[in-house]
Amino acid sequence: MRIKFIGLLILMCSFTANAHFIKDSLQVKEVKSLWTVKNNASLFLTENAFINWNAGGNNSIAGIVKIHFIRNFKNDHTVWNNEMKTNYGLNKQADRELRKSEDLFEVNSTFGYRKDTATAWYTSAKFNFKTQFANGYNYPNKTTPKSKIFAPAYMHIGVGSEYTSKERKLKLYVSPVTNKATFVLNNTLSNQGAFGVKKATYDEEGNLLTEGDKVKMEFGTLLTGKWEKLVMENIKMTNKISLYSDYINNFGNVDFDWQLNFDLKINKYIKANVGSHIIYDDDIKTKSDVDSEGNFEIRGAKIQLKQLLGVGLSYSF
Repeated sequence: MRIKFIGLLILMCSFTANAHFIKDSLQVKEVKSLWTVKNNASLFLTENAFINWNAGGNNSIAGIVKIHFIRNFKNDHTVWNNEMKTNYGLNKQADRELRKSEDLFEVNSTFGYRKDTATAWYTSAKFNFKTQFANGYNYPNKTTPKSKIFAPAYMHIGVGSEYTSKERKLKLYVSPVTNKATFVLNNTLSNQGAFGVKKATYDEEGNLLTEGDKVKMEFGTLLTGKWEKLVMENIKMTNKISLYSDYINNFGNVDFDWQLNFDLKINKYIKANVGSHIIYDDDIKTKSDVDSEGNFEIRGAKIQLKQLLGVGLSYSF
């Protein structure tokens, strides 16, 4: 009887061990995804309020909404980085109309391939598209827009080489073959020759002969760089620059776009942002009013400068 019991016990133990072995063999190991997905929405607010303030001042409130989506793919030989950014801001001061302070819609996509995993250089193709949502004005003039959605819009498509260093948080892209397209999809602005497109022609009586071009094509070289650094705990610096020169039209004249931002993380949901944005584009000429009838004189291009300081809510999902 004892021998039968011991044999039954051995059989049960063997069955249990085999069951665990089969389960472990059939279990599918979790595979790490090659995609990185990041979503972020932020709301930055600034306010000034005065009541019987002896030093004086104007009540004001401003807000900027920022939405940022990232979809990146990476394996040993291939990278494909994609992002979409939308920014929109409004400003209201006492005794003054509501004004736009920020307006951006931008899509970036970079595909890269390398044969050797020992190198940090990728053969890359880059796509960039940028425009705005709402009309832009020379305030206080709100009757004549100086820009609209898709007027202008900019698109860069090119091939080159990109250096990527994860340890240094550094990216450098060099392209000797880049096409830049400027779109002005508004008849009034294109007829004026805004943003570098060919303007309309008129006869001596002011009758329209030929409409202005809607698209201007350029072919040149592009250099971009991006450097991120943790300056202090919870303070991240992002430094981005883009340089472009057209081969056909005044080669050596460089258009540049430089952004320097500091993100200060207070906690999981609250952060501050300090930044500056400098642009120079030779195709964007300045205008100055010359009479009360709305006639203006086109002058040369100037450096565009924007600064930002805000505190607000930030949510990643």
